[in-house]
Amino acid sequence: MLFMASDVAPADEADFNRWYDKEHVEERVRIPGFLSGARYFSLEGGRKYLGLYRTESLAVFGSAGYRAAFEKQTPWSIANLDRMRQPIRRVCAVRAVTGFGSGSHAVVLPLAVADNVEALVARAAETGRQLAEQAGFVQSYLLAPDTKLSTPLPRESTEGRVLQPMLVIETSSADAARCTHGRSRRTRHRPGHRLVARTRLEAQRSRAELITPPRISLHP
Repeated sequence: MLFMASDVAPADEADFNRWYDKEHVEERVRIPGFLSGARYFSLEGGRKYLGLYRTESLAVFGSAGYRAAFEKQTPWSIANLDRMRQPIRRVCAVRAVTGFGSGSHAVVLPLAVADNVEALVARAAETGRQLAEQAGFVQSYLLAPDTKLSTPLPRESTEGRVLQPMLVIETSSADAARCTHGRSRRTRHRPGHRLVARTRLEAQRSRAELITPPRISLHP
């Protein structure tokens, strides 16, 4: 999964959102091996905008198709990538998946870097099993950043850059997301959680075609 978060100056937001909705998500999901792309905006904490792109495997990020996407940027893409402020780019393995589907809201919990990764995966899986009993829970998973593939964006600060694992909990409402945050102590997450809501745009690859299903706006 590709995890992308950033802020944008208020004066640039209108064009940034048009570019993201009209060009960027579709462009990325058309890359062979990409399965879906979804946009979120922050309700609490973190950068204002978040994009999550699911792929078949981490190998996609070393593919010719993915490299070509960077070598053939449109002028609109170049302009808006430069508008990202405090961007975060992480290419992650997806571990400890519990549940199915995608929620309208999600909590992203940064975790401490662990020496014993498998122990962290086990704790995340156990947390998911416990949260699955809660009303509004949809899915949880652990994002483990790949050091080699998580190269920083040009405007991303490398000073003190730490590739923290993250627990993502998707839910069907903001209230359910807040409740799961309160119950997820077992993972020993660090300060800096973010609660995000999905925007109306989601693209996914299905039957070798790109489709954009109609969605109701989820702005609260």
